[in-house]
Amino acid sequence: MNDMLPPAAVSRLADHAEQAIDKGFDHVDTWIFDLDNTLYPPSSRLFDQIDDKITAYVANQFGIDGISARALQKYYYRVHGTTLKGLMSEEGLDPDHFLAFVHDIDHSVLVPAPDLAAAIARLPGRRFVLTNGSRHHAERVATRLGVADLFEDIYDIAASNYVPKPSQEAYDAFLKRHGVQAPKAAMFEDLAKNLIAPHRLGMRTVLVSPAEGAGDALDRTTGPDDLVAGPHVDHVTTDLPGFLSALAIVARD
Repeated sequence: MNDMLPPAAVSRLADHAEQAIDKGFDHVDTWIFDLDNTLYPPSSRLFDQIDDKITAYVANQFGIDGISARALQKYYYRVHGTTLKGLMSEEGLDPDHFLAFVHDIDHSVLVPAPDLAAAIARLPGRRFVLTNGSRHHAERVATRLGVADLFEDIYDIAASNYVPKPSQEAYDAFLKRHGVQAPKAAMFEDLAKNLIAPHRLGMRTVLVSPAEGAGDALDRTTGPDDLVAGPHVDHVTTDLPGFLSALAIVARD
């Protein structure tokens, strides 16, 4: 396979492979991926649409203006992990109505990602999506990217009984549902705080950072600290397809 790649691509794969070996991915048999801003780049601005819909939902729910709704949205996100969890906990909100509204967006901004699909397909073992979004939204994203058939399951917020990441309870429920051994799993996320629990459980953790710079990845709800790597982050990559291709090579050697 490497003979078919240009020298620059071979060099990048070699760098990724060396880092992968250093981080000990050779024992991993389960690959777990966040969805939004992880499987697709933030530059697509798909999540910006969701973010705007959440603000509109909060504004309509309370009859307040957009600025006030944004402040309340940020409060829920910081205190409860997601706006949905805050609305459910403090207002008794119907989650299905919320999810249907905020995920009614234009998914056509996403384009097929054949390099990503090929890299995921080469990973040995089981593959999952673990998202705080809805299954319907995740399926539409995966279909647009061309990776829908590569995952054993999409574990969405409903499957988690609406307990969101970064709560360890969400990860514990996922592991139990699918019989996954955390020390043999790897987790890929765009938010560093969502890697704290996986790292504590023994997973290899990878922070997927946007190539165009961390500032471009920030929607108006998250903050800079969400993207800062710490001891719970084993590796940071701005090239998910390249990194996964290297992991597949390492795992098969």
